[in-house]
Formats: sequence, C-alpha cells, structure tokens
Amino acid sequence: MNRGIVLLYSSLLFVSVGYVCSSAERVYPAATSFPPQILPSSQSVEPLWWQHTTIYQIYPRSFQDSNGDGIGDIQGIISRLDYLQELGVETLWFSPMYASPQRDIGYDISDYEAIAPEYGTMRDVERLIGEVHRRGMKVVFDMVLNHTSDQHPWFRESRQNRTNTKADWYIWRDGRGANGLEPPNNWQSLIGEQGWHYAKERRQWFFASYLAFQPDLNYRNTAVKNVMFDVVRFWLRKGVDGFRLDMVNVIMKDTEFRDNPFSLNPFPSLENPGGNFQFRQYSANHPDNYTFVQELRRVVDEFSSPQRCLVGEVFGKHDVLKRYLGDGDKKNDKNDKEKSREGLHLIFLFDMLFFDFNADFFRKQIVNYEEHYPAPLVPTLVFSNHDQKRSIGKIGNSLNRAKLLALYQLTARGVPTLYQGEEIGMTNAQMPAEKALDPMSARYTWLPAWLERQFPVLINRDNCRTPMQWSTAPNAGFMPLVLPTFDKSGTKPWLPVNADYKERNVETQQKQSFSLFSTYKQLLTLRKQHPALQSGQIHLLTEGIPSDVLAFERIGQGESVTVLINFSDRIRIVNNIIGEQILTTHPSMSIQNRAVTMPPVSGMVLTHTAPASDIIR
Repeated sequence: MNRGIVLLYSSLLFVSVGYVCSSAERVYPAATSFPPQILPSSQSVEPLWWQHTTIYQIYPRSFQDSNGDGIGDIQGIISRLDYLQELGVETLWFSPMYASPQRDIGYDISDYEAIAPEYGTMRDVERLIGEVHRRGMKVVFDMVLNHTSDQHPWFRESRQNRTNTKADWYIWRDGRGANGLEPPNNWQSLIGEQGWHYAKERRQWFFASYLAFQPDLNYRNTAVKNVMFDVVRFWLRKGVDGFRLDMVNVIMKDTEFRDNPFSLNPFPSLENPGGNFQFRQYSANHPDNYTFVQELRRVVDEFSSPQRCLVGEVFGKHDVLKRYLGDGDKKNDKNDKEKSREGLHLIFLFDMLFFDFNADFFRKQIVNYEEHYPAPLVPTLVFSNHDQKRSIGKIGNSLNRAKLLALYQLTARGVPTLYQGEEIGMTNAQMPAEKALDPMSARYTWLPAWLERQFPVLINRDNCRTPMQWSTAPNAGFMPLVLPTFDKSGTKPWLPVNADYKERNVETQQKQSFSLFSTYKQLLTLRKQHPALQSGQIHLLTEGIPSDVLAFERIGQGESVTVLINFSDRIRIVNNIIGEQILTTHPSMSIQNRAVTMPPVSGMVLTHTAPASDIIR
C-alpha cells in the first residue's frame, strides 16, 4: 500500500479525538433488553451538577465578532449569552483563548495566564465568567497541558543549550546513529508522522505528540508539574468551573524510551490507537497517566464551592478509558488512609461521531455505555466538535433526521455535548485543503477534492469551524453591520460564511415552531423539568417494538419518561404505550388508545408516574 495513503488514513482517522474504528470492527454486547440498574442507597442523593449538565462548545474565533475585525471575540460571546440561556444549555466549554501564535488556532499556547489580544483582555474574560455565572450557567475552559507552542518562553530558553534553567522542561533525548542525527526511538506522533524533531542548538531531539511546533512538556520534572498545576489554580481562582483536558492520555511517557512495538494494522483500532503500523504502548495511555489525573483531581478538589469538573479527551479501548475515571465508580472508604484515587469526572466518548443512522446502532450504544460506565459513572454523548465533520453531513444535511439525533442525545443517559451551530443544522463547508488555515491540511494538498469528500473525517478542519450563522444579514450576522471602531469595510470573516446561511440561521428558526432549533430548545427544557432525564436509570424497550424504532425509558424520582424514535422512512405503529405526550418532532404525531402512529423519521417523548414496582421491576 502506498505509504502516503497509509499515513493519510492514520492521520485522518485519528485527528485530535482519538481512535476511530469502522462499524465492521466495532464490538458490542448483544442487543437485548437491558435491565434497569438499581442504584445503591448512597446514590439516592441529588446528583452533582456535572453529572446531569448539558455542555455547549464555543469556538471563540467563529462565534461572534464584536468589533468588525473578522475574528470572533470575548465581547461577542458576552453579547450572545442571553441566546444560550434561552436555548437552555447549562455549561459553556470554550476552546482556547490564551495567548498563542495561532498556528493551531489556540492549541499552541505561548502564555497560559494571558489572553490572545484578538479575543480581548483578562478583564474581558473575568467579565465573561461573571456574566455566565449570573445567568446560572457554568464555565469550562480548554486546557492544553501536554504541550506548549514552540514560541513559549519556556521552550525558547530550553532549546538554547543543555544547561539553562528550563533545559529539562521538555522531552529531550540524544539521537541515535552517527553524530546522533537519527531519532532517539521509533515513536510517531498521534497523526502518524515522526514524533521527534532535531534542534541544532542542543544537538538533541525533542518530542511532539501532535505537530512539530507543539513540543511536549516533561512532567517527570516536578517543577513542570508544579507550575502547570498552578496554572490550573490560577484559572480556578478566577471562577472557572472546570476544564476540558486536551490530549491528556499522552502526558506521561515511558521512562526508558523503549521503541513502540510494530503492528500489522495500518489503521487506528481499539487495540491500536494511532495506527500506521505502530502500537503506541510507550507513548500513549502509559499507566502513569492514571496517577497523573488523580494528582490533578486533588488540585481541582482544593476548590469545592462549587465543585469543579475535569473532562478528559482520551482515546483507546473502553476498559482503558475507564481507568482515567479512577475510583469514580466506588465510594471511597473514609477510613482508607491512602490518597484519593478519584480521577477525571468525565471523559469524552467518541463512538457516536461515527454513528450509523439506524435504531440498532443506538440500541447497541446504550448497552455498550451501560456496561462500561454504569451509575454513578456517567457517559458523554458527542456527535460533533471542532475537529470533526458536523454530524448532519452523514444524514444528507437533513434537518428532520438531525432532530432524531438531538432527541437521542438529550434523552439517553449521559452528559450531552453540543457544538455551536448544531442546534440549527449548520453544515460542513467545502473549502479545499490548499486554501486551508488548518495546519493539518497542508499535508494533503495533493489529494483530489472528490476523494477528500469520501473520507469520514475532515482533512481541512476549517470546514467545521465556519462562523456561526445568526441571521440573514451580511456575513450571517457574525460581524457587526455598523463597524464600531474604525473603517474596516474591506474586512471579511476569518473563514468564509457557509453559503446556506440565509436558510439555516438562528433568527429564521426561532420563528418556526417545528424547526431544529425549536426541537433542541424543547428537549433542553424537558431535561430541566424531568429529573428522570437528568439522572434516571435507562431501560431499553424491545418487546413488540419494530426493529427500526428505538425505544427506551428513563426512570427516576417517581416518574418514567418513554422515548420513541423511528429511524425508518416508513410509517411505524408502536402499541401498548402508556403516558402523556410531551414532545414530538412531527406535527401529526399523537397517541390514541395506547398506540402511537409514527410518521417516517419521527420521534416522541411521553411521561407518566412510575409506581415503585415499575422502578425496581
């Protein structure tokens, strides 16, 4: 196989979100009726906020420009907080706004305690945190602990020589071969490229788990760990409620720097995240990572009013991922004198980024998550993010089908994570790789556009990062119509606005009673009104249910909420349904004589009081 194609597959199927496994490779338990889980009495207490919240990801550069320079900013975000409150989301996750050269759009940080000037000032951030809290929502910041920018003062000093005060703040090694000009070992980056990069100043190699301009910090150095934990404390003191931890599973590496073993599989899989004929045994998911997140958890737990939250971007088999949660599924013995072994509060699970639009996929997903993340653990439900194709592209950009994805995501057991614009069905742009700002795309400019479109993941991540579509106004309302500071009439948005913005925008859908926006808003309202949807048990219904209809109930606090989703293009009838209809995705749906007639691609939510016998069956 051509090495370029192998590298392309390994890279594309493993960009930032971790492993991807084709549907043929996925292994699920049998799709049988899943019994409701009876929680121990210790779990009868009210769940913590992060266990039942809904997360909304904001990509600041593309959310709202307030000053007409074409770049979204903090003041723009503040101006849209009322919209987010009205929508009903509860936690806002902000992609990085720290000082940065912006070569990887903020994930290459040059100062963790400063704000990129194009976004605003520290005072702006402090006001943002306060305004979010004033509206009853939480703030989660992206935190990139694994690496910095190569323009960070620490790295600029570190690479100068082997004796400076930051000499061992990054992962440096002597090379192999004549004059040390060969890499220290065979470790590849997470995108399948050479992970080692030579610095002639030191005549040594540094390691970068992602791109060459993002050198990995050395957490075996206590000084590094201490200063980064202080960075975390810095933002917690400013009121941040938690962090989304970027690439947290590659922070600790093998101390002996042994070669990663060869793998016969060129593609990422459950057993081989990263692919490209290498199993990353020594450079990813090292056992010391589990200890590291437990240490980080203790730092975060220093701030307990309110409790703070850690959400990890980790990848691998579910048995591996679960270890990052520490003893989160157990109640620590108060007599246990060992240090707390609690790890991350949540981990992002990416199975649904590559969903199949049918009932069987989601039935198996429920079984899979209940097997690996039983209560009190909570899975996360993610369809899209800033690195991946928008989910609506997999369903022909159909707004009606997108309603069913929303219905599942906001009623199944788990913490839903929405990506900005998902609530109005924003589509993927079609910008070619050769015009990309995304540094990943430069590697694939040779790839024909028709072939690029066939891949399940994005070659050019700009295509999922286009400006938010607010209205039918020029530039979709992303930029102000009246420029408030000086004449910038020639300024354009940093990325082109999608061509469909006049049909798909917030302003238009807010006026439509059965729009996708309306469905999201109603579902988010229902989650707040019905405790069973926040923290109730989940029970698959299969008896008498058509095979292309997904049916489940959530049971908790004296009520049962039943969810019916018809994934087919045909009418389906579901009998023996009890409850009061509280939401439908189609105007002609109703329940009569305990029978629900479901139009093609439709869904319904019903509720009824659940006797104790129903809850414990």
